[in-house]
Amino acid sequence: MRRVIAVVMTCSALLAGTAIATASPASAVTPDPVIIVAGTFSPAFANEPLAARMRADGYRVWIFQLPNLGTTDINASSRALNTFADGVRAQTGAAKVDLVGHSQGALVARGYVKYYGGAAEVDSLISLGGPNYGTYVANLVSFLALGNCIGVVACEQMTIGSSYLNNLNAGDDTIGSVRYTSIYTAQDELVRPVTNAAINDGATNVKVQSKCWARVVGHLGLIVDGTVYSGVRQALAGQSINLNCWAL
Repeated sequence: MRRVIAVVMTCSALLAGTAIATASPASAVTPDPVIIVAGTFSPAFANEPLAARMRADGYRVWIFQLPNLGTTDINASSRALNTFADGVRAQTGAAKVDLVGHSQGALVARGYVKYYGGAAEVDSLISLGGPNYGTYVANLVSFLALGNCIGVVACEQMTIGSSYLNNLNAGDDTIGSVRYTSIYTAQDELVRPVTNAAINDGATNVKVQSKCWARVVGHLGLIVDGTVYSGVRQALAGQSINLNCWAL
């Protein structure tokens, strides 16, 4: 009788193990493809350090370089991002993508969600130093090394009170089921006041120095800084943001 019981228990354990092994791949969640949306004058390769961190964490990553390096109409860039994202979804079979937009790239990402079908195609949108409520013209022309904004459409659109931003921010900032996160820095040389990088209406807004007071991060540093990336990684995973102040 003991031998029979032992055999039954062994068979039960093997069957349970087989069931678990069979169920695991089916229950495993594949992360959404991630599209890094570059900023103004930012070529794709400049965003490779951020992409490399994500790939090391198991994400499939693409970089969207803004048309004409972001000097033309931001709406046109959002339409181009829609086409690019459709290609990524077709290539991967994914229903949705995640977007990480740096600087102007955050506005391009938000425009895609609001105007061009992204509300049904985007899971998470992360803004890194996006001028979501604009910045002063003087900051733009100085940071972008322009004499003025005349003739540079995107520069004019990113200024405080522009018709582009008034339209983008009309109604709710957060749309549909998209998870919105904005990570920004007190030392941003471009977005002034820095609180204009925040997104309203239920988004998660994190100023780096509110959690890591000694961390020095400039506007360009947002795509290479380890502490910022610790927040990006948590946002992509749908977790609460708890920055690692000592990350490299």
